[in-house]
Amino acid sequence: MGGRGRRSRTQRKHFKDGRENVWKRPRSDAQQQEDFNAKKHWEPFATQNPAFDDYYKEQGIVSLEEWDTFNKFLRRPLPAAFRINSSSQFCDDIRSQLENDFMKSLQAEDTDGNEVAAIKPLSWYPENLAWQSNFSRMQLRKNQILERFHEFLKLENEIGNITRQEAVSMVPPLFLDVRPDHFVLDMCAAPGSKTFQLLEMIYRSVEPGTLPSGMVIANDVDVQRCNLLIHQTKRMCTANLIVTNHEAQHFPSCRLKKNNTAKSETGGVKELAIDQLLFDRVLCDVPCSGDGTLRKAPDIWRKWNVGMGNSLHCLQVQIAMRGLSLLKVGGKMVYSTCSMNPVENEAVVAEILRKCGGSVELLDVSAELPNLIRRPGLKKWKVRDKGSWLASYEDVRKFRRQGIVPSMFPSGKHYNEESANDQEADLEVIPENGGESINGSYLMEDKTSSDNNCEEEISDLPLEYCMRIVPHDQDSGAFFIAVFQKLSPLPAIQNHAAIQKKTITPPELLTSNDRSEKSEDLGTEEDLMEIALTDVKEQSTEPFQDSDIADEQTAASTDTEANNISEETEPEDIPAPVSQETVPEVARGKRKLQLQGKWRGVDPVVFLNSDAIINGIKTFYGIKESFPFSGYLVTRNSDTNHVKRIYYVSDSVKDVLKLNFLGGEQLKITSIGLKMFERQTSKEGNNAAMFRISSEGLPLLLPHITKQVISAKEIDFNHLLQYKTIKFADFVDAEFGEKASKLLLGCCVVVLNKGCEIVHDPPHVNASTIAIGCWRGRTNVAVMVTAIDCQELLERLVPKTDKVNGSTPDGCKPPIADDAVTKVNGVDSEDIVTHTPDISDSVKDVLKLNFLGGEQLKITSIGLKMFERQTSKEGNNAAMFRISSEGLPLLLPHITKQVISAKEIDFNHLLQYKTIKFADFVDAEFGEKASKLLLGCCVVVLNKGCEIVHDPPHVNASTIAIGCWRGRTNVAVMVTAIDCQELLERLVPKTDKVNGSTPDGCKPPIADDAVTKVNGVDSEDIVTHTPDISG
Repeated sequence: MGGRGRRSRTQRKHFKDGRENVWKRPRSDAQQQEDFNAKKHWEPFATQNPAFDDYYKEQGIVSLEEWDTFNKFLRRPLPAAFRINSSSQFCDDIRSQLENDFMKSLQAEDTDGNEVAAIKPLSWYPENLAWQSNFSRMQLRKNQILERFHEFLKLENEIGNITRQEAVSMVPPLFLDVRPDHFVLDMCAAPGSKTFQLLEMIYRSVEPGTLPSGMVIANDVDVQRCNLLIHQTKRMCTANLIVTNHEAQHFPSCRLKKNNTAKSETGGVKELAIDQLLFDRVLCDVPCSGDGTLRKAPDIWRKWNVGMGNSLHCLQVQIAMRGLSLLKVGGKMVYSTCSMNPVENEAVVAEILRKCGGSVELLDVSAELPNLIRRPGLKKWKVRDKGSWLASYEDVRKFRRQGIVPSMFPSGKHYNEESANDQEADLEVIPENGGESINGSYLMEDKTSSDNNCEEEISDLPLEYCMRIVPHDQDSGAFFIAVFQKLSPLPAIQNHAAIQKKTITPPELLTSNDRSEKSEDLGTEEDLMEIALTDVKEQSTEPFQDSDIADEQTAASTDTEANNISEETEPEDIPAPVSQETVPEVARGKRKLQLQGKWRGVDPVVFLNSDAIINGIKTFYGIKESFPFSGYLVTRNSDTNHVKRIYYVSDSVKDVLKLNFLGGEQLKITSIGLKMFERQTSKEGNNAAMFRISSEGLPLLLPHITKQVISAKEIDFNHLLQYKTIKFADFVDAEFGEKASKLLLGCCVVVLNKGCEIVHDPPHVNASTIAIGCWRGRTNVAVMVTAIDCQELLERLVPKTDKVNGSTPDGCKPPIADDAVTKVNGVDSEDIVTHTPDISDSVKDVLKLNFLGGEQLKITSIGLKMFERQTSKEGNNAAMFRISSEGLPLLLPHITKQVISAKEIDFNHLLQYKTIKFADFVDAEFGEKASKLLLGCCVVVLNKGCEIVHDPPHVNASTIAIGCWRGRTNVAVMVTAIDCQELLERLVPKTDKVNGSTPDGCKPPIADDAVTKVNGVDSEDIVTHTPDISG
């Protein structure tokens, strides 16, 4: 009682230290130990919630006959799914690898122990670009057999070639029918999987070096989730994206006022390409209760309650109506949730259709994606509140009508107060403790509850055109999708008198004359939508609190892409991020609306107008005049002397950016465009070379540069990826090293020449061209690509190199390695018959004694295998026996012939490529020495660089050596593959070049990944970066 009227009540979380509970009886040591033993083991989440079962059985989302199957699937782990980036350069390679490698090599079992396909393409997704694994995410992480597949998924996802995404989450963008010229809005975009999918559709069939004319704006209310969104979409390397940070229901409509015009540089007036920001497609994947993701997030089982969906209904209506107001006439909007609750799904769709009248149509898309199993939307449902089922708004208790609104019911009819039951009007307000009145007496149950034979309402709207995806149809999560098309401008939903009386005139009851008169009074469609949203909001002005909801359960769960916001209060009362934007002072208790103006705490977006920088870059890289360059560069720093990053924007993004400037900077932009150039801190190079080409911008810019670009053969290209820095003299192709030395100091581009191509200067570029950004130093070339990009590219290229496959370049049959022997009962047959072991003195004496004593010992193995007969057409009789790997450490200090020293780089190349021609060694002197050895077995000793070369090499305990075979024109390694791998992994970290140090002692330039990380996201992308945007 004493707490009434206060702002808030002191809670335990307000104390730094917990207070001692003096009323609690101290527990004995035995009890404490028992509790500790009980809690030390992890227990899985409980997957039982009677309220959930009761609610959805009553709603009839599935028939009673299939309820058990539905329930069984809800409790199974969700199969992992992923999608191949259709705009990726390696899209076809990845799809081929999945079809021809992993589909055949992996096997899985279902719950009954039957063998099933481990991975398979999703039949309903076009072009086999989406795949589903029958392994859960936990199995992929823990199963050793699946390690290679799991590493493949992680690497390709990090690079951006694939996106790990729940299967049903891929469905909504497919129904938008996005084309390359469309303006698309993703209203609740984080974490960005659907945004990535929309960008792929925009970039469909785009030629290298060009940009689509459309664009995507991705928005999210949470600035931290915007960071996640930026990190996700950064992998796309797109110039056609803007990321904003707004409440979706209040997303600003950039509009150019009539007295606002764009002035050209000559002082004249120039018309903008657009005067209002409207969209061809809108994806409205709204915050929801998320119970469709129970298979992926089992913790929702204990949190779920009916209040979660009820409390989000009004917010969902607001967001959807705002999306329609921003949609062009003829455009499409997809409304989707990962909830199964009809209050969040069909009820919202029905309210949208009622408000918009005939201006919006619900499309029947049942003929699209025929292989996707879906179910029609519901025509009838009930609302549950305070433990009672409500069939219509008339059944709602008077004191609950602030939380339960008419739009939640199938008919959407408002309550007629004049015909209210007298009994309900006379009822006392029921307190939150369960129905006990102030004087201690108990009130009767509500007589108007739907439990007392009230007829259920049935909607007369075409809600069967909605789509429901349930888990047991295609072993997926649950999802709801509705597709709208805007036929005409939205009608005048209410007039000024209706606003004051808080009543709504249904659009279907208005005549065309009435609508035109109201439209003239109220202004534009945007003004009408603001009025509509205000009315929706005023339907529920007090926080909705269900008596069944515990305090910790009032947060809404995440959706398929964690696309929801935390709901600690009513959704309409979520405060705007005051710390990062200027907000007007309004009456206490009202929402603080975001001020449409400049945004505090966010770096400005500024067009780069410095002719010195722009012309210097164009001259240094020889950028063609045909490439739209000047006027398309933006930064996040108004001081051009301290610009760190330069971003490129497309025509469409450029137009939106100009409109935003003239409209008062209504958009709060957190990321924009494509990072094209980055300032390089280096003592070498001229002023123009201060800005190097970023890895993200290289694919777009490469076809348009004529300077600082050279072609490299496969072996030198692979060496750059592996060792990061190589001196000019150390390249295998001396001509390439000479060309590199003639480049200007600074950034350069190395293009892979696949061997069969004619070398052009500059190189010809097409969709299959592979190139990396590098830095031309005083004496070397250093790679400017992240370590993970180098790894992925090296793994993709090396299998295509003949040397890696072990073929002998000169066509000779390679000698047989140690592990290529016949196995007999798990024992090498050569060990049984043909090998000649070396034995110590003691073993020799025992062996002689055994001979003289009648061979009483049954010997199965003895001594050390020292030599092995080698089957080869080359070499003399003495060379028929080669030194085995086991015997080499013992014999090495005692041999003086057939042994040579190799530098680290050539030693590592032998381990990696197995066979190398004499002419292909980096150290020409080593190749010459190897060619002078006798045909047959030889030994290569590692020279660690600081040692004086002796002939034969000096040997000690730390000496590393491998057995090889000197062929007619090459040297082949005679060591098992696993020994090569282990030795290579041990040696490579010790090589200075691998660590990125420059051999000539210069400070190497900073690679793309050498940036500060904030919450796992590049800090430059959060605040300071100015992205590149398309035309």
